[in-house]
Amino acid sequence: MRLTRLFTEFFQSEKAGGLILVICTVISLVIANTAMGDHYVHFWHTEVGNKPLEFWINDALMTIFFLLVGLELERELYIGELAAIRKSMLPVFAAIGGMAVPALIHFLFNYGTPSQDGVAIPMATDIAFSLGILSLLGNRVPASLKVFLTALAIIDDLGAILVIAFFYSKGLSGLYLALALGVFGVMLVLNRLRVYRVWIYLVLGVVMWFLMVRSGVHATITGVLTAFAIPFGNGDEQSPSYNLQHVLHKPVAFFILPLFALANTAIAIPASWMQDLGTANSLGILGGLLVGKPAGIFLFALLSMMLGLSALPGGVRKVHLLFTGLLAGIGFTMSIFITQLAFKEGSLVISSKIAIIIGSLGAGLLGFILLRWSLRKPPGG
Repeated sequence: MRLTRLFTEFFQSEKAGGLILVICTVISLVIANTAMGDHYVHFWHTEVGNKPLEFWINDALMTIFFLLVGLELERELYIGELAAIRKSMLPVFAAIGGMAVPALIHFLFNYGTPSQDGVAIPMATDIAFSLGILSLLGNRVPASLKVFLTALAIIDDLGAILVIAFFYSKGLSGLYLALALGVFGVMLVLNRLRVYRVWIYLVLGVVMWFLMVRSGVHATITGVLTAFAIPFGNGDEQSPSYNLQHVLHKPVAFFILPLFALANTAIAIPASWMQDLGTANSLGILGGLLVGKPAGIFLFALLSMMLGLSALPGGVRKVHLLFTGLLAGIGFTMSIFITQLAFKEGSLVISSKIAIIIGSLGAGLLGFILLRWSLRKPPGG
């Protein structure tokens, strides 16, 4: 299977970006737990333009990340793995299982408690981390398995975006939401008129972002809407969508996501952190990432094959889907992002982040070890 240049570029950028995320997380955790930890943690709450620095990272810069996710999803839908119905069914079913089962596990642990709002925390997959770990296995990984994990992670992130838009938006203002959607409508009209100047869409995207902030809907949804408004054309190297995706890869992988990791893992680890891992919320997160993700992905993928809706990609065995599902249990960026929206109580946010880091680390290590073992085995089965 020949990978396109843009997909190869994306995969390579995520490989390096995932390793940088690990380094930034370790650095941030170490600094936050030294003598200068208080100053470091408070730095991210510094007021900039009447908003904390953390807001500009989580609500503004992460919108650019979601713009890239939207462009990648658009490409997959038009000319990628999701373009052909039968080829798309495997990652679609797998992603649905990979969202539903972890959410169910968290819900069962936390039903009727204050931490029930964290049900979506173990749903999402961190694209950079998961692809970064997969890339460490080198050429032994079938190209079709790389594409499967990429498509799965992108659909996962779309699911997370929809959950954020519908369930984690506060104090909805109909007027500002209508104005934001009106701007989006203008962008769609410009698309139909074949206006190919990307800067026009980006300026309108900034206006839409401001209106979304005021509307109460989480503003990062603006990134995805803007992505789908930008002309795709035939998807070649002259396409505005292609060019913007190409431009955004490195800033997102090497600046935005590392900055997000630094800001959101500035955690002063409490003495009670081990006991906190035994709380219903932490168990729901750990169980969702380590058990729910691989189980949901594997079982729903099998279901789609049993129903005749999909088939295994070339060079991929069923056991590979299970172990790749473990890599999808690396929730990190998206899980932490949802934690920030789900909880306001500081101790609950901190314990959630610790559970996410431990669960993501465990899922990544297990996935890497088991995939490496399974890829050494001869095909068949």
